[in-house]
Amino acid sequence: MESFDLAATMPYGVTIEHLCGAMNEFIDFVGFINQQLHDRRIPRLETMLMPATFSSIIGEFMVSTIPKHCPTIAKNGYHNGHPDLIPKGMFPNDTVQYTQEGIEVKGSRYHRGWQGHNPESVWLMVFYFASNRPDDKKKGIQPFPFHYLGVFGARLEKTDWTFSDRSATSRRTITAAINPSGYGKMVSNWLYRNPGPKL
Repeated sequence: MESFDLAATMPYGVTIEHLCGAMNEFIDFVGFINQQLHDRRIPRLETMLMPATFSSIIGEFMVSTIPKHCPTIAKNGYHNGHPDLIPKGMFPNDTVQYTQEGIEVKGSRYHRGWQGHNPESVWLMVFYFASNRPDDKKKGIQPFPFHYLGVFGARLEKTDWTFSDRSATSRRTITAAINPSGYGKMVSNWLYRNPGPKL
């Protein structure tokens, strides 16, 4: 627990212990899956999937697993509901299409530039991680274990986001990016920080 900030602010009854339990479960999960794939001579999960897909899996895993450890939070049962986690019992059947109460969860390989579809007033939690990528073999990058580099979280307001526009020829989805004020809130309330990299 020495890499966790026990003094960090966390909402809705979620604790560092709950977070640690969910994070360890994902490490066990990806280790088990990759061992099974290795035994069948199939590429590792993080090298098989598109990078964005693997990041999404981490976020979805946390959304499903944190409530196992924390009795006061629930996975939002609404399909594509916002946010991902909501206070347990606040809404009928723990299902709501949109609310500003709860926690939005994201996985990211990047230590900044985090994005969402819209500027939202919500508590955001980002799991920053390192893992192999599909093109690592071509680049001569050797396999290495998945590991977390940091976990950051804070209550953001709409003013903490900036729309990320696109060119007339781009097919990229229009998104909102966390601006410096939001980034400052997130990293100042770090929940976990790997003792290796410095942000």
